[in-house]
Amino acid sequence: MENSTVKRYLPWVVAIALFMEHLNATILNTAIPAIAASLDVTPLSLKAVVTSYVLSLAVGIPVSGWMADRFGTRRVFGAAVGIFTLASIICGLAWNAPMLVAARILQGIGAAMMLPVGRLAIVRTFPKSELLAAMNFVIIPALIGPLLGPTIGGLIVHWLPWQAIFLVNVPVGLVALWMIKNHMPDYRSGNSPPLDIIGLVLFGCGIALLSWVLEIFGEHFLDATLVGILLGLSFSLLAAYGWHARHHIHPLLQLSLFKTRTFRVAVAGGFITRLGLGGMPFLLPLFYQIGLGFPAWQSGLLMMPAAAAAMFMKVISIRLLKNFGYRSVLIVNTLMIGFTIMLFATVDQATAIWWIVAISLAQGFFNSLQYSSMNSMAYADVSDEQASMASTIASSLQQLSISFGLAFASIVAGWYLGDVSQSNQLAVTNALHYAFITLGCLTIISSLSFWSLRKNDGDNVSRGVNQAD
Repeated sequence: MENSTVKRYLPWVVAIALFMEHLNATILNTAIPAIAASLDVTPLSLKAVVTSYVLSLAVGIPVSGWMADRFGTRRVFGAAVGIFTLASIICGLAWNAPMLVAARILQGIGAAMMLPVGRLAIVRTFPKSELLAAMNFVIIPALIGPLLGPTIGGLIVHWLPWQAIFLVNVPVGLVALWMIKNHMPDYRSGNSPPLDIIGLVLFGCGIALLSWVLEIFGEHFLDATLVGILLGLSFSLLAAYGWHARHHIHPLLQLSLFKTRTFRVAVAGGFITRLGLGGMPFLLPLFYQIGLGFPAWQSGLLMMPAAAAAMFMKVISIRLLKNFGYRSVLIVNTLMIGFTIMLFATVDQATAIWWIVAISLAQGFFNSLQYSSMNSMAYADVSDEQASMASTIASSLQQLSISFGLAFASIVAGWYLGDVSQSNQLAVTNALHYAFITLGCLTIISSLSFWSLRKNDGDNVSRGVNQAD
């Protein structure tokens, strides 16, 4: 397989698979009432359909890097897409809730291997001087999937049976499998160490328990003592993994990677930034529909300008990073994201649609530039031998940041709303205004994490310049 051909088609292979995964992750929420009615259960009882997927993601992602090194990127990525597609068919054929939950667990296992293995293939195929352009292309599905998911899901449920929510993945999955067979490189490690079983149990159980608590927070009533116990247990398991990793020759996740400044700032610093960003896809539909009284279809359409801006960003982000460097771009762009989040606090029932669209466009542009910068800089000083581990760690924390962001947004909005009924339009609007201001301030504060970067950090990615640490 010629390298030029791989470079031409690999970003498409990964982008198609990731778009299917990210769209599926958000498209389901709008179909829950229809699925509940069809299966003759309450919508609340179907929460397991969502949480089961999140838990299998949390457990599956950490082992994906080892699997890619052991069995090869083509085989593992192909298996991931195949499992995801098969699970989608089973979801569409499910005749009761337990069967649907089981199929969603299988679907999450497939999805868990897509992002880290896809990134790994990109990192190993493209030299660092071309990595930013490739990452720009691949990151688009992750940005527009969550934005288009509610809209597409609403349209499907309105016009078609709910099974189409899952069956729409089948033709996409088949196309992806054909492209994987013909255009996916097969990278593997010649000396793959044995799987760290103890590390997998400690980290997998810890991150799964933490993800579960965050996923159900705010939607089920949990006693504060029970929440504290569960969180304490999850943090204890993760701390035990940290101790285990320092004393194991070949740990599941090499925490020593965080000694690399660019990786540490991009992954750990980016995690803090995502707390503010991660809650917006949850808060905006509530704001549009409950606060402003827009119908669901109009609320969905108002999410689309951000997706359009995200796609436009990739045209100019390379030039911005080349001219100004990662440090300046990440600091300034994080500030701009915080300000655009706070601008939603100026929107009420009397606000013109054009102003809402303008804010959404700005937010989509800055968000896209932020993710593109953080994701590509994470690999700036990572060696080819560390690429698999770096991709696994980055993907694990990215998944956890999604749960943290949603939980944090739910906590903030609920705190400002207090005991006021959610049917009170004015109260909901005011509460969400304060929530936007809070998330915006948090995002602005998170820009401090990027001050530790040096002026030339990431130049080998944005400018093709070799640099020493």
